Amino acid sequence: MQIDLFIPCFIDQLYPDTAWNTIKILEKAGCTINYNKEQTCCGQPSFNSGYWDETAELAKKFIKDFPNTRPIVSPSGSCAGFIKNNYEKVIDKKDVDYTNALRVKKHVVELTDFLVNHLKITDFGAEFNHKITYHDSCSALREYGIKNEPRILLSKVKGLEIIEMDEAETCCGFGGTFSAKFKGISTAMVQQKVESAMKTGAEYIVGTESSCLMNIAGYIEKQKLPIKVIHIADIISQF
Repeated sequence: MQIDLFIPCFIDQLYPDTAWNTIKILEKAGCTINYNKEQTCCGQPSFNSGYWDETAELAKKFIKDFPNTRPIVSPSGSCAGFIKNNYEKVIDKKDVDYTNALRVKKHVVELTDFLVNHLKITDFGAEFNHKITYHDSCSALREYGIKNEPRILLSKVKGLEIIEMDEAETCCGFGGTFSAKFKGISTAMVQQKVESAMKTGAEYIVGTESSCLMNIAGYIEKQKLPIKVIHIADIISQF
């Protein structure tokens, strides 16, 4: 299957190995990957900060960078969910790009959703001999709608033990600029999240959103706690 690959800003700039591991997984799944080097931000940060005009320009660029009708696969439910739910809000219905916004909405898909529900592949022969707990990121869960898909993929990994934490669906406190504008509240939220994870005895907190994992990792490193974070693509690719 021919697919287009969209790598979000956080992964591109801070976690490039996750991008390469996403490619590794998709190639094993039999996909031919098209990567447009001109791609940039989807516009989610500016949208969440209230800059809708600027977001519209980024949305139009995204549409230009992804002009085909192939699946646009991304290792981020947050970005995929934003594109699916908000491009038609920021682009005027009279604009020639409005129809293209609807096209992109139809074809953008988050990685675990694509693997489980589109390709119907759940076992990649990966091995990860560790105890993990899974964090449901707000946007991935509530805006995009993934919950079971990551868990299905993780359940097929050899040597991996999933231990669910209390309040797995509770926010980690990142929320983009929220963590910067409301540092005290954000810190309390991520503290609660990490404490819930550590009570399980897990060695890793797994998620689909690098931004959330970055926020959680920052707290863990500052407190020097014996737990780590890892993107789901970095586990599934260990075959």
